Amino acid sequence: MQEQTQQPSTSDADNRDQAELIACPTCDALYHLPTVEKGSRARCLRCHTVLAAPRDGAMTRVVMLAATSFILMLAAIFFPFLEITAAGRTQRSSIMDVALVFADGPFVGLAIAVGALIVILPLLRFGALIYVLGPMAIGWQPAKDAIAVFRFSERIKPWSMAEIFIVGVAVALIKVAGLAHLSLGPAFWAFAALVLVTALKDTFMCRLTIWKTLEQRAR
Repeated sequence: MQEQTQQPSTSDADNRDQAELIACPTCDALYHLPTVEKGSRARCLRCHTVLAAPRDGAMTRVVMLAATSFILMLAAIFFPFLEITAAGRTQRSSIMDVALVFADGPFVGLAIAVGALIVILPLLRFGALIYVLGPMAIGWQPAKDAIAVFRFSERIKPWSMAEIFIVGVAVALIKVAGLAHLSLGPAFWAFAALVLVTALKDTFMCRLTIWKTLEQRAR
């Protein structure tokens, strides 16, 4: 089906109830958004950011992808991430080893930050999405405090830096490759798959639709 693009109306926004207005997340332009059909998109007139893009079955897909990401993160934590061999010595490390290497001395705060940003916060966000969207995906009422949990998941999204971590690892591997023999463990591939699944999940998420569904079903 060919995708159609809808533009939000701004001509009479000043005369409408402020509760019905939405703000563009990029440029803060205010709109009264018309009903957006499934398969269509509503874009900001100023910066062209997608405001709404509802799809059939999107909520179920987001739940499944979030659950997949949660499992991949657990695998990335407990399996070996990298093996380095140099001068006849072999050293294996996991993601937790990366955080714990700073646990002693004055860098304990850095260890906590690394563990939180690349492991704890992503896990919390995946779990929050499953908690919020899971019941609604099968037609139930929202779970208790679902609105607050979804708001929390949106607030920690900028701090969930699993994608930044894998980019940093790739840069480090290029620099170390000439000094030692490197073997990528199953956790590395799980983490790489996690990044791809997370990106795919975000393409299916229409936050405006989720907010409206939460508000409607919570009444």
